Amino acid sequence: VFPMCPSPYELTYNDLNPRFLFSCLLERQEEEQNYHCHDFIEIVIILKGKGHFLINGTEIPITEGNVLLLNPGTYHKSIPAPSHTLTECYLAFTDVEFVNTPKNFIPLFHGQKILGKLPEKTKKEIFQLCGAMNQESQSRKTGRYLMLKAYLIQILCLLLRFDQQEELSDEHHMQGYEFKSPNKTYVVQQIMKYMEAHYREKISLDQIAENMYLSPFYISKLFKSETGDTPINYLISLRMEKAK
Repeated sequence: VFPMCPSPYELTYNDLNPRFLFSCLLERQEEEQNYHCHDFIEIVIILKGKGHFLINGTEIPITEGNVLLLNPGTYHKSIPAPSHTLTECYLAFTDVEFVNTPKNFIPLFHGQKILGKLPEKTKKEIFQLCGAMNQESQSRKTGRYLMLKAYLIQILCLLLRFDQQEELSDEHHMQGYEFKSPNKTYVVQQIMKYMEAHYREKISLDQIAENMYLSPFYISKLFKSETGDTPINYLISLRMEKAK
């Protein structure tokens, strides 16, 4: 019984039951050679060391306690700092549908690709779960897959809880790394430019979000906060002006 909320699935439309694909703990001393993307979600937790991640053409500094979100189609590769060893935990999964978010897309970090250092308590919990997953993945015990999926769900819930707390306190901008180019003003300007160029065509929020590697929910919220209007209303007004 969940007396405090109308549905036990407040984060997802249905039960959170991801298809766990793999987890691995890597110690990397050299730059990853394969600049690549996946058709599944991958989360990278930096357990130790420092360096950079190349994500969709942008180099982002990383250090212990950072968490990287790689939704499907996000190109990436890991680059350790010179004379440093990066210890990374990779978690890969699919078959999820979070509220107000496309299928197989995770709405963390307010549209950003990286979370700044976790609070010490959350960091300790997540690091312990990463260690447990590493041990479980190397075992041959019965129910190994189910144990790994259970650990994954715990990590996802911890990250989502922290992300929501940051949003409620309006301090998330201090925790997330902000890209040099896709900051708030830049994102809204790019949306407007896209609409100016394609207003004669059929435009959907999902299409814009996919092009910018952001969630539709985040784009709608950001556009409203910056302009006072929704993207759809702005598009309607633009079309009316052009028709005049």
